[in-house]
Amino acid sequence: MRMLHTMLRVEDLDASLHFYTHLMGMKLLRKSENQAYEYTLAFVGYGEETNTTVLELTYNWGDNTYEKGTAYGHIAIEVDDIYQFCENLEQNGCDVYRKPGPVKGGSTVIAFVRDPDGYAIELIQTKQ
Repeated sequence: MRMLHTMLRVEDLDASLHFYTHLMGMKLLRKSENQAYEYTLAFVGYGEETNTTVLELTYNWGDNTYEKGTAYGHIAIEVDDIYQFCENLEQNGCDVYRKPGPVKGGSTVIAFVRDPDGYAIELIQTKQ
């Protein structure tokens, strides 16, 4: 068994694709539209679906405004240079709401950014 994907509902598919592919460095793996049920799916990730877990971005046509709820936490992504990565995100207008620094009570360097829909993403510095 393995985890295949995590699905996020998005309000603006183009903005989400720009964020995840251009700013977060993922690749658009596949995209499909379902005319009958009025939705578009886009799968993004750092590797092929055959051997890595990916994100499914679901765009429902029409009413697509969502409440995030209190159960959602975050997605975690490892990055090589967290300080440079966060600087680039901020220069591109992203909300890095927890600046890079050690986790409370530890030494792992983390930061938090929000995607265009407000989903939290934890960035974790690659350990040497």
